[in-house]
Amino acid sequence: MAFNIVLVEPEIPQNAGNIARTCAVTGSRLHLVRPLGFEVTDKHLKRAGLDYWHFLDINYYDSIEEVTDKFFNGDNFWFFSTKAKTVHSDASYKDGDFLVFGKETRGLPESLLKKYYGQCVRLPMRGETRSLNLSNAVCAGVYEALRQTGYKGLETEGRIPGEK
Repeated sequence: MAFNIVLVEPEIPQNAGNIARTCAVTGSRLHLVRPLGFEVTDKHLKRAGLDYWHFLDINYYDSIEEVTDKFFNGDNFWFFSTKAKTVHSDASYKDGDFLVFGKETRGLPESLLKKYYGQCVRLPMRGETRSLNLSNAVCAGVYEALRQTGYKGLETEGRIPGEK
């Protein structure tokens, strides 16, 4: 089973495109919560993951509550936030978990963080900095989850060029 990457009101098409590419190469599903700060046909969005779009499983929602109401079962959601106390690598991820990320300018809504604070995790970073770029944060989060679950379904060994 794949991981589920949820972007709540993403604003920058290049970030969403890079995240789509990460989802494609990891077999993760992408869930986009409206409003989006771009059109899905945006050339910057498409360019960032141009040759990967046919590998994507993308779902659209009108609110984060629509996602949690449909999928939350008590321990399958992880909300990434600079306000969390738990480090992302201390969480115990399972196949199919939802990794939730907020918009670039504000992160996740405080009401959501309060409601699910026990499921909130953070990426460690220097205190005087604001945060990582959204696409980098998603990549760090999904690869930690994949590491913990043994990279199921992914190639873990490369090949010498020209070998089959």
